[in-house]
Amino acid sequence: MAFPTAVNSQITDSVSQVNTKVLGDAPAVATGNFMLATSQALSNAAHNATTGQQNNGITAQAALVQGVNTMFSIDVAADAVGTARIYR
Repeated sequence: MAFPTAVNSQITDSVSQVNTKVLGDAPAVATGNFMLATSQALSNAAHNATTGQQNNGITAQAALVQGVNTMFSIDVAADAVGTARIYR
């Protein structure tokens, strides 16, 4: 059976102050964690957007090259016949 013992008031004050400090710091820590998570999510979104734009540019350039290659590979005689029909 435990018997109550006298505790120095400085000890109880110290414990109370530490508990109060922890409770007081909790909103600031939570807000900091929220801001950190939000900034990381936004930076990931910006990075993904940049990567998407780069990939889109590469795809567009490849499509342009294929289109130019197709134009250059058309037979000259067939091209001349089509052009002559347009200008008649």
